[in-house]
Amino acid sequence: MILSGADPEGNARARLLVRLLDAFGEDLPSPEVSLREIAARAETSHALLRYHFGSLPGVLAAMLGAQRSRDNEALLEGARQGTFDELVHAIWRAYTRPEQLSRVRGFFHVAGLAAYRPDDFREFIDSLEDLTEMMASLAEREGLDPQEAVAVATVTTAAIRGLLLREVLAPAARTKDPVALILRMSKDPSVPRTCPEP
Repeated sequence: MILSGADPEGNARARLLVRLLDAFGEDLPSPEVSLREIAARAETSHALLRYHFGSLPGVLAAMLGAQRSRDNEALLEGARQGTFDELVHAIWRAYTRPEQLSRVRGFFHVAGLAAYRPDDFREFIDSLEDLTEMMASLAEREGLDPQEAVAVATVTTAAIRGLLLREVLAPAARTKDPVALILRMSKDPSVPRTCPEP
């Protein structure tokens, strides 16, 4: 995270975000806790949290964005030498570890709020394409044309997120070999790769 001297308010927000990330590690606070409880754990004031992030959902969205950005950097580093399939396996492993459960739940919580108030969650919404872009780049490197690579990456991202939601909502109904299913869905040659013209 870069702190620029030209924007003291941005610096204060970034420092506060670092403090939150240090306090919670890989976890994300539950939407059931208050800003006061989060502030106490991060050893700051709830007034500062409200000033810089607006609300509890704003805090969750900012933390989630920073955590996902860090995850994507690590995944991208691994993808430089790997294959598309290896990246999908790495993503699934990263987000299905038991210690990631609060973050996965938090992701769907914030996504649900963003569906109702997109203007309040623009940064979060814009960040949702990061994973797709990473996968599309790798698919293109493996020989797909750019349009097909984006289509495959889009379907793969949607399948990962859909199966992660199922893991959260119905863990007893686990899919057998979910990564194989994801890859089969995204690479099935019988599925059209481009949308038909209207």
